[in-house]
Amino acid sequence: MFEADAASAALGIRVEHALDGAASARMTVTDTMVNGHGIAHGGYIFLFADTAFACACNTYGPVTVAAGAEITFVTSARLGDELTAVAEERTRYGRNGIYDVTVYRETPEGREVVAEFRGRSRTIAEVQPRES
Repeated sequence: MFEADAASAALGIRVEHALDGAASARMTVTDTMVNGHGIAHGGYIFLFADTAFACACNTYGPVTVAAGAEITFVTSARLGDELTAVAEERTRYGRNGIYDVTVYRETPEGREVVAEFRGRSRTIAEVQPRES
């Protein structure tokens, strides 16, 4: 799934781990991700967390998509920040799941949380790729 994800690839997102309902990814905040306030646009942080969520909930095989998600921005990310997103499954029931993703950066003082994301997944029938 991730190998065909052009949106995540365009942002330079790198998946480091994806197995058994968990995933981790990294992304560097680039100049095209910074808004008019000089901080990372929240939409990019959401997309980054959503990518880690997607990788975690698709580790079991069947096609799984987001049924909903929410994010809480804890602090701002800035140009050049190297962010990590860690996704962890909280529960699966039937075709549904709940996953939490923490987005953070390492600082000299330690880990600083940038955002907390909660995603709700739904396993669906196999999706056929669109023809060009």
